[in-house]
Amino acid sequence: MCNGQTILDHVSDDKQPKTFTFDHSFYSTDPSDPNFANQEEVFNSLGSGVLENAFSGYNACIFAYGQTGSGKSYSMMGTAEQPGIIPRLCNEVFRRIHETTCETLQYKVEVSYMEIYNERVRDLLDPKKSNKHHLKVREHKILGPMVDGLSVLAVDSFQQIASLIEEGNKSRTVAATNMNAESSRSHAVFNITLTQILKDVEKDFTGEKVSKISLVDLAGSERAGKTGAMGKRLEEGGNINKSLTTLGMVISALAERSNGKKEKFIPYRDSVLTWLLKDNLGGNSRTVMIATISPSADNYEETLSTLRYADRAKRIVNHAVVNEDPNAKIIRELREEVETLRMQISQTLKEHSETAELRERLAESERLVAQMNKSWEERLKETETLNKERQRDLAEIGISIESSGIKVEKDRFYLVNLNADPSLNELLVYYINSTAIIGNLDEIETSLDSGLGNSVEDLDKKDGGERTSIVLRGLGVMRRHARLSVVEERGRQRLYVEPLSNAGR
Repeated sequence: MCNGQTILDHVSDDKQPKTFTFDHSFYSTDPSDPNFANQEEVFNSLGSGVLENAFSGYNACIFAYGQTGSGKSYSMMGTAEQPGIIPRLCNEVFRRIHETTCETLQYKVEVSYMEIYNERVRDLLDPKKSNKHHLKVREHKILGPMVDGLSVLAVDSFQQIASLIEEGNKSRTVAATNMNAESSRSHAVFNITLTQILKDVEKDFTGEKVSKISLVDLAGSERAGKTGAMGKRLEEGGNINKSLTTLGMVISALAERSNGKKEKFIPYRDSVLTWLLKDNLGGNSRTVMIATISPSADNYEETLSTLRYADRAKRIVNHAVVNEDPNAKIIRELREEVETLRMQISQTLKEHSETAELRERLAESERLVAQMNKSWEERLKETETLNKERQRDLAEIGISIESSGIKVEKDRFYLVNLNADPSLNELLVYYINSTAIIGNLDEIETSLDSGLGNSVEDLDKKDGGERTSIVLRGLGVMRRHARLSVVEERGRQRLYVEPLSNAGR
């Protein structure tokens, strides 16, 4: 790997090496190697250009693709000691804002964070939305592909963004596979909206540039046989591979179109991931793809597949434009759509389902108009309110979170999550009161989808009335997994663990 060139040698001597050429090629395995590229070098080569594009008013995107365990999450998020592209880029955004803000130039920054898990979208910044229902994805006539109800939070410092990223990572669905015990089994999409407000006092003129930066950490591409996945994990892997296969089909179709071949159908809507990345793939965006590969000879086929994937992607031609003064136009068009939908609802005599759909679209458009008309101070207050709600909601299910590290109360029993990945280790504390029931959120959602109850409370009543107070996710955790009981014996408190369902077998 050198000067943008990657050469893949097969373990068998009778096969010719395969050579691929990219804009950059980084070697990040052995720090003692003279060609070793650290996190700072990767960011300077890739992230700096994305930052320049964003401040010039262009939409931008970085997405990381590759085999499980090859370094996607490390490249995008990194660790506390070696931060990745996302925290470095966020830090640089505010460094530049602080350097350039003046009377004639002001900035606004908003963020959202979601995961796509089993073709469902979860809001990582609002626990109530994340735990109780999945968000709908739809094609808005004016705004394009969007997630209904996704939290978009106003921030005014890097510390605020860092805190939101940390709390979002705590919410992200993470499970162990035989291949990589810290593998993230979901796609994560972190969006930054940067608004530059340009003022000319002499001419009494105010203009705006709005750019959206999408930072995407894709779930690992892997084969079921190699990972040992079974049951629910196999289904999870199937959904991941479905979205990655669709991404590959979209990339191939766009590459053919860019090569001058006849107009070809692009299957964006065949998966939630490609639908949401529609603008970043062949649309109004300057996009960077990071392809991460394993140095192991055992992973030759997966590495070759990833390199071919990236080779096709580099042929895609996007059509990025500077987004100047879009908000006034969007608000006007949204108001026009609201009036049109109201007229359609009042005039329609068709079946109820169509009227319900129109009302749903009307409510969403009215919400968007109200959101865009709010002052910046109101948006910042909303972020603060949601932060407090997030802390309270997590505390209700037994989780204590401290932004400055883990903190526990003395003389109380508690569970602490452990993970070999430093970015995921010791983030959550589950306090045990007199009795605590441990349950699996995925199994609870499956039971609700099957009609066994209308709420978690209904399921608890059917199972004896005890509330599921500690909610986990993961392979092997039952819907009602265990009961933890704190008992006073001879002046001392003791903790007893009792398996429920078939958890003890």
